[in-house]
Amino acid sequence: MATPRSDAPKLRLPKIVFNAPVIITYTILCFIVLMFGFATGGSSTMKVFTCYRTSLTDPMMYLRAFTYIFGHKDMTHYFSNFSLIVLAGPMLEEKYGSKKLMLMMAVTALIGGAANLILTTSGLLGASGIVFLFIILASCTSFKSGSIPLTLLLVAVIYIGQEVMTGITANDSVSQLTHILGGLCGVFFGLYFNRETPPKQG
Repeated sequence: MATPRSDAPKLRLPKIVFNAPVIITYTILCFIVLMFGFATGGSSTMKVFTCYRTSLTDPMMYLRAFTYIFGHKDMTHYFSNFSLIVLAGPMLEEKYGSKKLMLMMAVTALIGGAANLILTTSGLLGASGIVFLFIILASCTSFKSGSIPLTLLLVAVIYIGQEVMTGITANDSVSQLTHILGGLCGVFFGLYFNRETPPKQG
């Protein structure tokens, strides 16, 4: 009876890689916040993860101007945002790096939160501003200094233009404002971080 060779290749399962720490962590945190919202009947989401105007002396108002990007109304809201975030996010994190991507997300969140506090009295929550940031950034992947990719123009016209029209015709333009600002942040960061650094002299 033949015995198996000891040097025969062993079948190895592929290793799961933590390839996009910012995107994965953000996705998990938002899901945990959503579960807390379900457990508290929406109370935790409203008190901590929804951006709305209160007293200028209320420290939570300033905190919520950032934390609203972690809150979602329900599973449909969550999945509609993260189906795009987990699709485009890992590619963007690989291209720009985790630190730059976190910076872009934080700035976009704060701009959207500040605009909501200044211009509206409605509540704002969700990652839709980050989604529009990613959509525009993804169109800048082939950007070269001194040129503007046609895909960037097309995406900007289609996505941002649609939100402008919706904001004009809709009764509640809070989310549209956040989408537009997220898209504009994507245009700025896409052009800024993809510019070529001129070679040093000497």
